Amino acid sequence: MTVAADLTGARVLGPDGAWQQRLSLADGHIVDGPVGRPVDLSGFLVLPGIVDVHGDGFERHLAPRRGAMKQMAEGLVAAEAELAANGITTAVLAQFISWEGGLRGAEFAAQVFEALAAMRGAPGTDLIAQLRFETHLLEAYDTLPAQIARWQVPYVVFNDHLPHERLAAGRRPRSLTGQALKAGRNPERHLAYLNELHARHGEVPAALDALTRRLAAQGVRMGSHDDRGAAHRAIWRARGVRIAEFPETLEAAEAARAGGDAVVLGAPNLVRGGSHKGNVSALDLVAMGLCDALASDYHYPSPRRAALLLARSGVCDLAQAWALVSSGPARVLGLTDRGTLGAGKRADLVVIDPATERVAATISRGVVSYMSGPVAARFMAWPGARSG
Repeated sequence: MTVAADLTGARVLGPDGAWQQRLSLADGHIVDGPVGRPVDLSGFLVLPGIVDVHGDGFERHLAPRRGAMKQMAEGLVAAEAELAANGITTAVLAQFISWEGGLRGAEFAAQVFEALAAMRGAPGTDLIAQLRFETHLLEAYDTLPAQIARWQVPYVVFNDHLPHERLAAGRRPRSLTGQALKAGRNPERHLAYLNELHARHGEVPAALDALTRRLAAQGVRMGSHDDRGAAHRAIWRARGVRIAEFPETLEAAEAARAGGDAVVLGAPNLVRGGSHKGNVSALDLVAMGLCDALASDYHYPSPRRAALLLARSGVCDLAQAWALVSSGPARVLGLTDRGTLGAGKRADLVVIDPATERVAATISRGVVSYMSGPVAARFMAWPGARSG
């Protein structure tokens, strides 16, 4: 059952700020006219639901311990509950296919994508699959487009995390033994495999040219991860890869903006005051207007915290800050039915307690996906929070 109610008394965020006004919900959408069932949310703030454009925090729910990978559906249910508790109404789950193996291997990825397909359309957070593909897995190129079509993955991001410098110098990569154990390989065999991939580095650009053409023809949205500079971004743009996830430098972010490409930054980078890898500060890029969307990356509370921090510190106003976690990422993903609280849009919203800045309730497509504390009493007369 979906919420049919007139939310009254709260400050509701629009494009020009938060004002006290009525917000009416019916049939999973925001509607113009009152529906006749008032819910008093005085003292609360109502914001568009968070659209998380990239996050891998779900991994800990799917495999909380090494080898504990048997209950994929239950893990996704737990991940969805955490997303909802953090005000996220649309979440892109970033699943690797990588030489790292284990949770990031092809077999595990297939299980994740099949489980996501089975959950599609279920009440609660809208879960969208993203494939993060390690570019040096040349043996996977021929079959990948068909697999992506079968799994119904709409978004692919390209990564290259091979430790090329150490391999080229004949040095053992850091954490080699731990990586090998996660991949289920003998450390020496794992090192040999990495060297084999590194040795074929020269074959990767042409293979990527062909692969991106095939994926573009399938209508797949594509991004690159950790662009290092303008030349790097230009190469990806020429392939039709128009999303720059987590550019490492100011130069890369400026090149993306100049070329009309979307820039996605990590909300944890902004919350903690800088990149844990020493890359360009997300706060600096936001202040310079070089950000289209903030993503959870590995920490689901961070989009909410980052947007409220930006508004509280005066870097931008609340409407501009919240757009980085709602309408901005919705545009990046091509989702025109969400991201703002306007008539005809999906009823995706989050209720915030301004005193604590914590999530009091989350409604996704008109269904209550999370509710806690005093705000729950305001909705008590409504009988079906999660019944579909």
